[in-house]
Amino acid sequence: MLDARLRPLIDPPLNRMGRMLAATGIGANAMTLTGFALGVAAAVAIATGAFLAGFLLIALNRLADGLDGAIARATRKTDLGGYLDITLDFFFYGAIPLAFAINDPASNALAAAALLTSFYANGSAFLAFAIMAERKGLSNDTQGSKSLYYLGGLAEGTETIALFLLMALLPGWFAPLAWIFAVVCFVSAAARVLIGVKALRT
Repeated sequence: MLDARLRPLIDPPLNRMGRMLAATGIGANAMTLTGFALGVAAAVAIATGAFLAGFLLIALNRLADGLDGAIARATRKTDLGGYLDITLDFFFYGAIPLAFAINDPASNALAAAALLTSFYANGSAFLAFAIMAERKGLSNDTQGSKSLYYLGGLAEGTETIALFLLMALLPGWFAPLAWIFAVVCFVSAAARVLIGVKALRT
């Protein structure tokens, strides 16, 4: 919901940094892999109870995720880069709830399972529509230049990262926050399905 509104604010500084990094020879895929490594480190930190470190690593993961696209725009966008970006993002989104479940299974496991199921539903609606949109030649740049059709929703990247950062700051509140956001994600998934059905009927 907030991704499109934030793009005009965050893209200009990211693009400047992307051009600077590209000029030094750093590639977009290298930045994607660096961001993924930071995300895995964040999950490990949370699983072991180092929540502040997890918070910082999540923030760095998201910075790298923004910079890989900026570097690609400054050089050359590739299908491989787009594939790695979306795939490793989904790995990261799954790793953080799992890390909280590992940290405190008794308190967090059920809420983490509900949150991961909602992510699965949301991601399925998002990616399945992207495949169909590609076949129909549809495009959408409201969230910036993407490698695939980006079907907006109530729960998007900005909201998810804000949730993860809040969870890292308030780990004792993981379960209620996870339940609330799972409901939001299920509503978002249902809306995406309805939008997709309407768009694909034409």
